[in-house]
Amino acid sequence: MGVATNGSAAGQAPAPALKFLIYGRTGWIGGLLGGLCAARGIPFAYGAGRLENRAQLEADIDAAAPTHVFNAAGVTGRPNVDWCEAHRAETVRANVVGTLTLADVCRGRGLVLINYATGCIFEYDDAHPLGSGVGFKEEDTPNFVGSFYSKTKAMVEELLKNYENVCTLRVRMPISSDLSNPRNFITKITRYEKVVNIPNSMTILDELLPISIEMAKRNLTGIWNFTNPGVVSHNEILEMYRDYIDPSFSWKNFNLEEQAKVIVAPRSNNELDQTKLKNEFPELLSIKESLIKYVFEPNRKTSKA
Repeated sequence: MGVATNGSAAGQAPAPALKFLIYGRTGWIGGLLGGLCAARGIPFAYGAGRLENRAQLEADIDAAAPTHVFNAAGVTGRPNVDWCEAHRAETVRANVVGTLTLADVCRGRGLVLINYATGCIFEYDDAHPLGSGVGFKEEDTPNFVGSFYSKTKAMVEELLKNYENVCTLRVRMPISSDLSNPRNFITKITRYEKVVNIPNSMTILDELLPISIEMAKRNLTGIWNFTNPGVVSHNEILEMYRDYIDPSFSWKNFNLEEQAKVIVAPRSNNELDQTKLKNEFPELLSIKESLIKYVFEPNRKTSKA
């Protein structure tokens, strides 16, 4: 099909001018991605078709004539992934059928698809104990089956391995500098009555979304752990929030057993190995450095942190 992947275009003729086709216009990541393209002068269009409708996707591509396609669409559930437990067919249609259809259409058109996926398909285990610093690698087999949402994401990730034109980005607990957005992990936990306190890998969108654009330019494909290096706990984030944003802020903790009583499906907790992404982008900041630079310093309201 002639897709130049994983930097295989290096040393060849200059790449044509970029144009992106983005799915997920009404979503958080899709909206941020469009804003980044506009700010950088990269021509882009939002796809209007339903992901599971092949004819509509082909019409979108014919109309936009993109060089790359980004998928930030899919079902995460409202207000959270518990929704997926009671809406399984709808979840499969969007997260599995839709994503596979888009990948297949892109492959037929010789296009790289940048697919924003999830890293919430792992949980700490004996080989990757909490606090050990040993993270799950890109080639590791998902081991978290606690939620139907995560099951569908693991299913589609495995199937997408057969598409050489797909770049799968494992996003986790995404955070941005917009602390008013209800999808922001920080915004979520500041509004919870109680929070668990577990170190996790997380994704600072202000730093990593621009990297995903660079990954498209390099025609990178395959699976990538798309989080900042290292882990950060809920309490560490809330301490930063208190120090930088609201000195009067306080919170209460509870354990996983207590949390299980107020949610339908268990949640994933894990550390992802960042060697692959860090090697490709050496400038990538650790999670705590990125939190301070991209989130808390721009929002600082206290005189001293």
